[in-house]
Amino acid sequence: MRVSKQQAAANRERILDEAARLFRERGLAGVGVDALAAAAGMTHGSLYSQFGSKERLAGEAMRHALAGSAARSDQAADLQAYAESYLSTRHRDAPGSGCVLATLAAEAARQDGAVRESVTAGVRRMASRIAGLLAKRRAGDEAAALGVAATMVGAMVLARAVDDPALSEQILAAGRAAVAQRAAD
Repeated sequence: MRVSKQQAAANRERILDEAARLFRERGLAGVGVDALAAAAGMTHGSLYSQFGSKERLAGEAMRHALAGSAARSDQAADLQAYAESYLSTRHRDAPGSGCVLATLAAEAARQDGAVRESVTAGVRRMASRIAGLLAKRRAGDEAAALGVAATMVGAMVLARAVDDPALSEQILAAGRAAVAQRAAD
């Protein structure tokens, strides 16, 4: 039975939402096509027919998740508000709905094609947003924006990696302080 264009679009959105969540929670290698299909309520054949490969699905899911992250970051009034939200306990504790860069960038470095393209676009978008926020205080430059982005993503990666909650909180606080210092410079 044929599905309407609206239903096909809704199915695709659901697949991308679920794939993005699972990839962020378990990693690219930690999720098989069968698990992706089950989470989206589809068959693995329907995933392959829509995306062609797991790598293409991963790339599109990452791009989809990064667009959501960009929309949320656009709500921040200034760099400090952005850093407070990004470097929060809430964000740390919810990798499945958090920043793709903090959950998958290291793994994406070992990928080709669509996955790396999505990460590259995400880094550029994050740096551009930070540059805009820096420019509100003074002339922002790309190097400063990339430095802030690297600080934020790195702090989140480390905060998630350690098994000591107090140390994790210290890492988040140190990241926020570093961004605040950069914003004040």
